[in-house]
Amino acid sequence: MNMMCRNILSSLRTINRLYKNPLITAVRYHGEYEWQDPKSEDEVVNITFINKDGKHIPIRGKIDDNLLYLGHRYGIEIEGACEASLACSTCHVYVKEEYLDKLPEPKEEEEDQLDLAAFLKDNSRLGCQIILKKDLEGAEFTLPQATRNYYVDGHKPKPH
Repeated sequence: MNMMCRNILSSLRTINRLYKNPLITAVRYHGEYEWQDPKSEDEVVNITFINKDGKHIPIRGKIDDNLLYLGHRYGIEIEGACEASLACSTCHVYVKEEYLDKLPEPKEEEEDQLDLAAFLKDNSRLGCQIILKKDLEGAEFTLPQATRNYYVDGHKPKPH
């Protein structure tokens, strides 16, 4: 299937998710929620990103933050070229093994995109599909050495 067809199907899946759950709004998909600070300490979820150089970057997130957009807020080099529409694998991360079982099983669409990811491992997930919950307190998410994107070598896109 060509890229245009994949993008159209991905857009239709996103629209379908929006209409299946009317409580989810467009704001939820564009990362504005992740730019808000927690309202109380009970909402705080502390996680760590490990960048390509092995540097540990502690992040103070909150319940229901999307990992991709939270990374954007704090300047983590996690691309997210498709803006969480499950049309790419540029937000590919490795989840520390002990936290894998605390995440919901990946949807078929996520597994399809992970199949295209460079440096795939058993603990690979897409950051756009990870929503922080309290039981992810202390979780570590490692960025792979490279991701597959649609830009020329060396280009570093900025989040929208």
